[in-house]
Amino acid sequence: MSVATEHRLAAKPGSEARVILGPSGNRIRVSEEAKRKKESLKKNQKPSRLVSATPCLVARNNLSVDSTCSSDSSSWGSSVTMVSSKRRVKPNGLRSVKIVPDGVESVVAGPVKRCDWITANSDPLYTAFHDEEWGVPVRDDRKLFELLVLSQALAEFTWPAILSKRDVFRTLFDDFDPSSVATFTEKKLLSLRLNGNTLLSEPKLRAVVENANQTLKIQQEFGSFSNYCWSFVNHKPIRNGFRYARQVPVKTPKAETISKDLMHRGFRCVGPSVVYSFMQVAGLANDHLVTCFRYHECNNIVENDQKPKNEDRE
Repeated sequence: MSVATEHRLAAKPGSEARVILGPSGNRIRVSEEAKRKKESLKKNQKPSRLVSATPCLVARNNLSVDSTCSSDSSSWGSSVTMVSSKRRVKPNGLRSVKIVPDGVESVVAGPVKRCDWITANSDPLYTAFHDEEWGVPVRDDRKLFELLVLSQALAEFTWPAILSKRDVFRTLFDDFDPSSVATFTEKKLLSLRLNGNTLLSEPKLRAVVENANQTLKIQQEFGSFSNYCWSFVNHKPIRNGFRYARQVPVKTPKAETISKDLMHRGFRCVGPSVVYSFMQVAGLANDHLVTCFRYHECNNIVENDQKPKNEDRE
């Protein structure tokens, strides 16, 4: 018996058919029945959650967010989980947004802009003087007399130097009370000079005493030194609105007018430059640069007490 005959005899009718190789190589053909079983399993499998194909429309036409959907916090256009309307959505993971009403400008914190002559290296006293006093309207007689004396001292000192010795000036001139300074005698002046307490030269010191006497006369004539000073500007501060420091003048025609009247009344050391410095520091003129934060603040200051204190004492 040949070998082929032996193989045919060995094959039994009920045996399994051999695996047939497909045309593309050793890829096993899967029966149609197995395919149908797989497809039926896929169809019967339920997803763990229902995902919408498109994201929800949020705040469309100024409407609030619908309670039936919540957006993913990581990306606006990502898939959205559908939530039952009875279930309350917690805003976990959502960024809080500050709503600014219409017409209200948002304030962005930044460095304070001052006048150009105030720099980062300026004396703290000088900076505080600029931020709190310079350009603020003053209507108190004693304070006006003080500022006039300090403006006279600018001929020999700078503002930072004057401010550093301000307490000494106040002690020297009895807290700038004109009625007290007017009583200074030659002996008093000499004692101040010998003790080395005075910061001004002898002519300036004598001018302060004489100006105190003339201030008392103005108070009798005009009711107060404040009424006299503010009458030159119609009782309203002059708002110059300079943009650059080079535009701020050393003197003005108005200062020259006041200077002439003061000298005519017997005041000494009150030239136009001294008078204009006095007008600036006493607020008769607002010479803060328009870019400085104090320009608008000085313009908007509301004075509760319009009457000078000297009149209240009478």
